[in-house]
Amino acid sequence: MDNSLITSPVGILAILAGVASFFFWLEHRTGWKLFSFVPPLLFIYTIPVVFSNTGLITNKSPLYDWMGDTILPMLLVIMLLDVDVKSAIKVMGKGIFVMLFGTAGVILGAPVAYYLVKSGLGPEGWKAFGTLAGSWIGGTGNMAAVAEGLETPGAEFGLAVLGDNIVYLVWLPIMLGSRMAAKWFNKFAKVNPERIRMLEESAGEMETDKGPVQMRHLLYMIFLGLGCTYLASSLASYFPNIPPVLTAGTWKILLITTFGIILSITPARNIPGSHALAMALIYLFVANMGARADIGNLAEQAPWFVLGSYIWIFIHGGFCILGARLFHVDVHSTAIASAANIGGAASAPVVAAYHNQKLVPVSILMALLGYAIGNYGAFAAAWLCFLVS
Repeated sequence: MDNSLITSPVGILAILAGVASFFFWLEHRTGWKLFSFVPPLLFIYTIPVVFSNTGLITNKSPLYDWMGDTILPMLLVIMLLDVDVKSAIKVMGKGIFVMLFGTAGVILGAPVAYYLVKSGLGPEGWKAFGTLAGSWIGGTGNMAAVAEGLETPGAEFGLAVLGDNIVYLVWLPIMLGSRMAAKWFNKFAKVNPERIRMLEESAGEMETDKGPVQMRHLLYMIFLGLGCTYLASSLASYFPNIPPVLTAGTWKILLITTFGIILSITPARNIPGSHALAMALIYLFVANMGARADIGNLAEQAPWFVLGSYIWIFIHGGFCILGARLFHVDVHSTAIASAANIGGAASAPVVAAYHNQKLVPVSILMALLGYAIGNYGAFAAAWLCFLVS
C-alpha cells in the first residue's frame, strides 16, 4: 500500500509544475548570481526527489508513464521545429566540423570514461553515461529523451544531472577564458584572418524573429506533436528489437527525432513560440524524472560518476582542438562549438557574447543543430558503454 500523502496524478502534476515555475520565478525576480552557477534545472530535479523519497508524493504513478509516452515525444517535435541545418552550415562553414568533432569526442569518450570508473557504479551505470551524452551533444530535451528510450532509472538520471551541472561549473569558465588564448590558438590552428570577418558578416544577415505567438500557433504545435507521437508509436514496433539499447522505446525516440527534423525544413519551422513551449515541457519532464527517483545508492556512486564525467569532458575538449587544427578554425568558433554541445542553447550564447557579440546568432544555430543530432549520437554512446559494461 502506498502511504504517500499525495497520490493523485493531478495533484502530483500540479506540484511538479509548481516546483518548475517557482525556481524560474525566483531566478527572474531576484537575479541571484547563484543561478549562474547552479541553474534552476538542478533544483527542478532535486526538489521532487526529496518530495517522493520523504512520502509527500508517490514515486509510482500512472502520470509518470503517461508523461514519458506522450509529453516527452511531443516536446521533442516542437523543440526540433527551430532547427535550421542549412543556415548553420552556411554561416559556420568549417566550424560545423569542429562541432562534429566535439560530438565524436562525446560519443567515443563515453565508453573510455565509463570503463575507467564502472567499478564504482551500479549495473545500469552505462545508462547514466548514455543519458548524459544526450545533454552533452544536444541539450536537456535530448537528455530526457534518451533517458526515456533507455529506460534509465531515476537514480541514474540523477547522476547524469549531477555530472552535467558539476562539470558545467568548470567547463564554462574554461570556454570563456579561452578568448585570452586567441592569438596563440589561431596561430596554432593556422586560421585565415579573413574567416572571422566573413563569419561576422554572415551572422549579421540572420533573421530570427518569427513574430508574436497567437492561439492558433499553440494548436498547430499541439497537433504536430501529438500526430508525430502517434505515428512514431505505431511504427516503432515494426523495427528490430535488440535490447537493451535498440528497443521499441529507442526506435520511438529516433523516429520522433527524424519527424521533427523533417518538419523543420517545411513552413512549420516558422511557427512562433516553439522554443518557449518546448523548454517549458522539458523542465516539467525533468521534475517528473526526479519524482520517480529512488536515491538509495546515489551517494556511493556519485563521486565515481563525477570523476568519469571530468575524464570524459577533457576527451571531448581534445577532439575539439584536433578539429580546429585540421580545419583551421578560430578559437571563438571552437569555444562556441564546444558550448553548443556541452551547454546547449543556454550556454552557447553566453560563450559567444563573451568572445564576440556578433556571433550570438551563430551560437544559437549550432546549439539547435545539437538538438537534431543529440539523440542519434547519445544512443550510439550508450551502446558503446553497454559493450564495455
